[in-house]
Amino acid sequence: MRSKNVLISGASVAGLTLAHWLQRAGFRPTVVERAPGLRRGGQAIDIRGSALGVVERMGLLDKVRSATTDMRGMSFVDARGEELSRSTEATLTGGLIDNDDVEIMRDDLTTFLFDTSRYGTEYLFGDVITSVEQNDDTVEVRFRHERPRSFDLVIGADGLHSNVRRLAFGPESDFLHFLGSYLAIFSVQNYLGLDHWQTYHTSDDLLVGVYSVRQNTEARAMLLFDSPELDYDHRDLDQQRSILAERFAGVGWETPRLLESMRDAPDFYFDSMSQVHLDHWSNGRVGLVGDAGYCASPRSGQGTSIAMVGAYVLAGELANHPHDHRAAFTRYQDLMRDYVRNNQRLAQNRAADISSTPPDELARAANSITLPDWPHLG
Repeated sequence: MRSKNVLISGASVAGLTLAHWLQRAGFRPTVVERAPGLRRGGQAIDIRGSALGVVERMGLLDKVRSATTDMRGMSFVDARGEELSRSTEATLTGGLIDNDDVEIMRDDLTTFLFDTSRYGTEYLFGDVITSVEQNDDTVEVRFRHERPRSFDLVIGADGLHSNVRRLAFGPESDFLHFLGSYLAIFSVQNYLGLDHWQTYHTSDDLLVGVYSVRQNTEARAMLLFDSPELDYDHRDLDQQRSILAERFAGVGWETPRLLESMRDAPDFYFDSMSQVHLDHWSNGRVGLVGDAGYCASPRSGQGTSIAMVGAYVLAGELANHPHDHRAAFTRYQDLMRDYVRNNQRLAQNRAADISSTPPDELARAANSITLPDWPHLG
């Protein structure tokens, strides 16, 4: 009997893409998400190479292209705001401007993905998995709020600090590889009047930036700093804000005002630049997709693309092996392994932005998988 009932943990890019393809293949996906709804905010993200093929097959390419950030370039300024340099060829968030890649706001993309799957997927917002217990035929899952339920498969699509990975594979310290820096993103007003533009200030091992979004009606602040690995609670936002306030104290340009805005930002995000490395992306009836299984970090500029391609390949293999989830998981990893390695390599041993990546190197990594055609995906 086909493994029809699939629980997906995480309603972001990987989980929503997977839900779309599974329900198209006749599965019954359920998505559990810790947040009370789709998470708002987030940075500008890139879709390139083979991932654009996934978007096209979902029927979303025109919609995604219509929501592009349309960045014109970037500037670097000194502590007084005097311009030091500018570029209209590349940006820190999107790399080269004049190419076929798409840069879009993360929450715009997740809204599009949610809309494609919402009527064929059950969503459990505001809940979290507390335990998974596997037997020969099912996975018994307990939730914080929902009653216990049985599923044929459980897929962790819940990011760098994956709860499913912790429950089924072990502590995250066994799998996370820290890359030496930390990143914060949060919304601010476009009080600088930026016009599809990014402005940055650097000081020692720190970077402060602001870029306009959504047709210049708002902006995102970005704070980045190098550091030895820090001991902090990744769910304690006040602690994270304190880390940033201390680290960026005394930095010039717009930094004091941005630190003040950070206190009330409803979409504040802070995390390490880290990668996830596992030998196997499945354990019995539990699998991983996207950052939960093979995070490349924002340094790569490929996290979103890897997540979308991974979700498509996983759904295709599950549909292609309806009676054998082990074979499906094995084929999924075989098809994705080199693609993941190539894109993770982009983030290793180089500066923390994709604007410095040689275009041919980025293109090779982004296109280093050929998307299979699965008739079962419809």
